[in-house]
Amino acid sequence: MREHIPYGRQHIDDSDVETVVSVLRSDWLTQGPAVDKFEVALAEFCGAKYAVAVSNATAALHLSCLALGLKTGDNLWTSPNTFVASANCALYCGAGVDFVDIDPVSYNMSASVLKEKLAKAKKDSRLPAVLVPVHHSGQSCDMEEISRICRDYGVKVLEDASHSIGASYQGRKVGDCQHSDLCVFSFHPVKIMTTGEGGAITTNDKLLYEKLLRLRSHGITRDPSMMKDAPHGPWYYAQIDLGYNYRLTDLQAALGTNQLKKVDGFVDRRHEIADRYDRELAALPLQLPVREKGSRSALHLYVVRLRKNAHVSHLELFQKLRAAEIGVNLHYIPVYLQPYYQAMGFKAGHCPEAEKYYAEAVSLPMYFGLTPTSQDRVIRTLREILS
Repeated sequence: MREHIPYGRQHIDDSDVETVVSVLRSDWLTQGPAVDKFEVALAEFCGAKYAVAVSNATAALHLSCLALGLKTGDNLWTSPNTFVASANCALYCGAGVDFVDIDPVSYNMSASVLKEKLAKAKKDSRLPAVLVPVHHSGQSCDMEEISRICRDYGVKVLEDASHSIGASYQGRKVGDCQHSDLCVFSFHPVKIMTTGEGGAITTNDKLLYEKLLRLRSHGITRDPSMMKDAPHGPWYYAQIDLGYNYRLTDLQAALGTNQLKKVDGFVDRRHEIADRYDRELAALPLQLPVREKGSRSALHLYVVRLRKNAHVSHLELFQKLRAAEIGVNLHYIPVYLQPYYQAMGFKAGHCPEAEKYYAEAVSLPMYFGLTPTSQDRVIRTLREILS
C-alpha cells in the first residue's frame, strides 16, 4: 500500500517535545509566563511593538475587528480567495461583508479593483470600516499600495497573514504592521509553524494592544486606573468590556516559541521544494505560482493552475491524484459561493477572477518534511496524468 502524501503537515522534533514536557512539569499549564515569552519573541521576530497570542486565527480576526470598533451597520471587505474566517469575523460583530476580486498573478486582493470599488462605494456612501487583505499562499499583498488607497478613504487595515509567518515584504518581515493597524497569524499544524491550534495578532498601537489583551480574557482588567470604582481588595477584578475566552495555553506557547526559532529554516526548505517543482513541472500544461520581486513568500501553499490545453478536466486531475494517495487540495472556494453567503444574496459572477482561479487551482504537497522521494512521486504522477 502506498504511503499517503498530505498537502501539508507539521514538523515536530525532539526539542519541541522537550519544550512542551518542561511546561507539563512546571506550575503553569494555562496562560502564564510561557505566553508572555512567546509574545515577546513573536513581536521581535516580526519587527512589531506588540503581539497578543490567542486560541486560533479565527479568534484573532474576531478580536481584531472588535478592537478596531467594527459594529452593526459597518461593512468589512476582504478577498474571496480565502478561508471563510476572513469574512465571518465581520458577521460575528454584526457588520456586513463584501469581497474585492483578486489579481490573476498573485491570487491576492487586487489593488486596482480595490481602488475602483472604494471610489464607487464613496459615491454610494457605503465605504467599509475595515479592509482585510489576505496574504494567499504566504505571498504578501501589495500592502504599501493597499494602505495608501485605504488611507485616502479612512479605512482601517487588518492583514490576514495566516499563511505568512516568516514571509517578507520590501525587506521587512510580514507582521511589522508598517502598512496596517493589525496583523493576524495562524499556527494551525498545516501552517509554517504550529502551536497545535493557535493564533496571534501584532500591532504597533498601544491602545489596540491593551484592548486586545482585555478582549481575549472576558474583557477583564486588574488595573485600578481603568476601573470605575476603587478595588474592593487585592482579589478584585473588573469586567469593562464584553470579552471572550480566547486565551492560548502555556503548553502551546512553549511549543510556539521553540518553533519560531526554526521558521526561517522552514521557509528556506519550502523554497527548495518550490524550486524543484518549478523545474520539473515547467513542461506540463500547468500555470506555476509566481514569487514576486520585492517580497519573499513563506510558501505555505504551492498552487498550480490547470491550463485549458490539458487533456484532463480539473475534477479528473484531482480524482487521479487522490487515487494515487497524493492529498492535493483546493485553496479556496470563493467565500461568497458558500450556501450561507448565497442566502445573504451573493451570486456567482461577483468576483470573476476568483471564480476562474477556483476552476483551475490545485494545491500540491508542500511542507518541511516532504522528502525528495515523495516529491518525486508527486512529479511523476502529474507527468503520467498530464503528458
